[in-house]
Amino acid sequence: MSIYQFLKKSYTQDRRPENDWRLFLRLVPYARRSGRLLTLSLCLLIPIALANAVQPLLIGQVISLIRHEPSAYEFLRNRPLSEGLNILEGLLVIAIAIGLILTGLQGYIVQKLGQQITAAIRQDLFQHVTSLAVRFFDRTPVGKLITRITSDVEVLGDVFSTGAIGIVSDLFLMLVTLSLMFSIQWQLACLLLLMLLPISWVIVYIQKQYRKANYKGREELSILNSQLQENVLGINVVQLFRREKFNAELFRATNSRYTQQMDKTIFYDSFVSATLEWIGLIAIASVLCVGGLLLWEKNLTFGTLSTFVLYAQRLFDPLRAFAEKFTVIQAGFTAIERVGDILDEPIEIRDRANVRFSIFDAKFGYIDEIVANLESPDLTSPPELGEIRFDHVWFAYKNDDYVIKDLDFTIHPGEKIALVGPTGAGKTSIIRLLCRLYEPTQGRILIDGVDIREVPQAELRRYMAVILQEGFLFAGDVKSNISLGDGYTVEQIQQAAEQTNIAQFIEELPQGYDTQLRERGTNISSGQKQLLAFARAAIRNPQILVLDEATASLDVGTEALVQEALNQLLLRRTAIIIAHRLSTIRNVDRIFVLKRGELIEQGSHDQLLQQGGLYATLHNLQMLGS
Repeated sequence: MSIYQFLKKSYTQDRRPENDWRLFLRLVPYARRSGRLLTLSLCLLIPIALANAVQPLLIGQVISLIRHEPSAYEFLRNRPLSEGLNILEGLLVIAIAIGLILTGLQGYIVQKLGQQITAAIRQDLFQHVTSLAVRFFDRTPVGKLITRITSDVEVLGDVFSTGAIGIVSDLFLMLVTLSLMFSIQWQLACLLLLMLLPISWVIVYIQKQYRKANYKGREELSILNSQLQENVLGINVVQLFRREKFNAELFRATNSRYTQQMDKTIFYDSFVSATLEWIGLIAIASVLCVGGLLLWEKNLTFGTLSTFVLYAQRLFDPLRAFAEKFTVIQAGFTAIERVGDILDEPIEIRDRANVRFSIFDAKFGYIDEIVANLESPDLTSPPELGEIRFDHVWFAYKNDDYVIKDLDFTIHPGEKIALVGPTGAGKTSIIRLLCRLYEPTQGRILIDGVDIREVPQAELRRYMAVILQEGFLFAGDVKSNISLGDGYTVEQIQQAAEQTNIAQFIEELPQGYDTQLRERGTNISSGQKQLLAFARAAIRNPQILVLDEATASLDVGTEALVQEALNQLLLRRTAIIIAHRLSTIRNVDRIFVLKRGELIEQGSHDQLLQQGGLYATLHNLQMLGS
């Protein structure tokens, strides 16, 4: 199934239609965090609306005063013309100045409010995504997540700032304008109101169509980003197998679909703008026509007609701005739906509410003290910690397709266990369950007699260390890639490097421990990245150590160097080793042989060879191949 088909299927299956009001309410808690800014911006609506609505009225009064019409206010008619004009000019300047200053201030406030809302949503979304189970990432393309965390979130701030507050401002201005119009001349006011109602319905209908097209467009953008990310990460395969043209054609097709959806949104947006322009002109023409008749019949003054012509123009300015902001809100609602899909994703693996920090401590004392004691092991007494028990564990990644079937075994403290078996036997799944990256479908996993679901995840993962086949490095210096944000001193980092025999390699780097590593450590070799992974494990001094083909990326000389350090690291620690080269696990205490998720054999290397089962077959095949 292609990326496009996958995302298309997820879009049609997972999308849950919500009304606009419920979507808007999802942003209210974020707006409350910036309550002062929100209140201040709303309070500014009243003086801004009044300052803008009164300007046509003052201009009409100027015309009425010059023409000595009865519609001029009495306190102006009783004054000399020049004095009355000066008063009106002063009031008009004051209204314009107040409108400009407060509009600029409100614009700054709402933009700041939008940025605060955006930052808060982005932070919550990132924290939520990083708390989701690995199962979620198995089915979600990275490009889709990046689109929702970046561009979709960026749109959300505008929903409250530019969109919601702007629409409230426009509606308030329209209400104030209509109120003044009805107080001056109700016939012309009714005429404009009758023209306002149908065009408002048209705008709402067009905006719904805009939203549908915008949602599909955002989905196509997610697919576009997924394809881009996939090709960048797999550039070696793309070039080695000459897939440039083929992948370019896939990208072109997706890009074309995205452009088509964006064209639809542009069409709907332009349609609204053009319609409002025409309606605005028709409104002015209607006011001039009807007002001219009233003026001819002496039922209207020229100053009042001028006021209504300006009101007819200004009444549709907020509506025009309303339509633009409504477009912003519709795009924001699309983003809320898409981001909400991620935020609504349940966190499958949680610490239980009644679990206290001291769940391990109550049994064994503080782990830090335990770890400190491990630095100077007493080899005369057997270790007491690190027992692992799988109690009739079943596990399926989806539905009832079990990859782990009724596993029931105990690994004793300090015991070294190897997991072997053909591809798909369930070796990696066992490690994922032990680290609680997934929850068992049935059964329990216990460490030192405690169900791992009763253990805080931070404590569980501090109690064990996992060294994977391919070490992942973050952009940053060598020190930070060993400490990974924990508060280790430089001396502790250097000591861990010396314990794993990699101090010399680090010191040979251009700036030693301060050498900057690029994203995924592309400026050092795969073997060197793996060496840093060993230092990560050593500095944490875990009680349980898991090695998943940990030395596969090392050359023979480096592997021998690390193996010496590894032997020291494994002392008095429980260890689980996944290895495909059976020659590397001859000295472990027991070997578990897996097939299709079942434990079919266990014993030492010699015992399993004597049994002549699957392990003996795999061993003989490897010996024959070598």
